[in-house]
Amino acid sequence: MTRAELINKIKHRKKELNITMENLAKLSDIGMRTLNRFFAGDDVKLSTVEKITNILGLDFAGNEIISLNKLKAKRAKEKAIFMVSLVQSTSALEMQGLEKSSIDKMIYKFEQEFLSGQYKDRLWVA
Repeated sequence: MTRAELINKIKHRKKELNITMENLAKLSDIGMRTLNRFFAGDDVKLSTVEKITNILGLDFAGNEIISLNKLKAKRAKEKAIFMVSLVQSTSALEMQGLEKSSIDKMIYKFEQEFLSGQYKDRLWVA
């Protein structure tokens, strides 16, 4: 596989996930300059390629190792847990922490919002 073919596969996956360059840079912990160099076909470290492909659920050859649906569900769960942790932390400070069942319901509701609700377009916002 050529570098150009790999870049095209990664671009395609990025488009399928509707993830911006800025968010891909933040989520993969790569600078925008480095990311732009990669997409321009310039040499970058293998660790950079690995970070990019991991975020997108691909292997080094650009083959899917995590399906789009599973990748989206995983990201929705991560974001939902983060959002609920913010609520729980604030509530705990006020001595009003929530029960586990309530937390689980909140996580589920946030997940659904990130997958198909009004926040679905914000799934990949870092």
